[in-house]
Amino acid sequence: MQVLAVLLTALVALVHLWIVVLEVFLWDTPRGRATFAMTREQAAATKVLALNQGAYNGFLVAGLVLGLVGPADHRFAFAVFTLLCVAVAGVVGAATVSRRILLVQTVPALLALLFQLLAR
Repeated sequence: MQVLAVLLTALVALVHLWIVVLEVFLWDTPRGRATFAMTREQAAATKVLALNQGAYNGFLVAGLVLGLVGPADHRFAFAVFTLLCVAVAGVVGAATVSRRILLVQTVPALLALLFQLLAR
């Protein structure tokens, strides 16, 4: 169970690291526009907002990394708290942007959370 908990938590961290790259560095590139289904004009108008979103997703990555390699007696707390944050952010994103976010963000976070709890 512990191995699955670590692998799933790492997967969620990697997904969010990719989201950070998309939002901070690739937002107004063809790759970023295609990922978020935006026109060139929409990407240009929302670039600053995307940078802000990218920062928040970076904080999620930081929390997940602390849950994986932080102080041993705090890893579980970091992982559980941050996975819950990811799941809630995914629900908000699904309600406001696209239901697809549930599959990309919320489901993996809840699976990782389940295995974190089972491994405890």
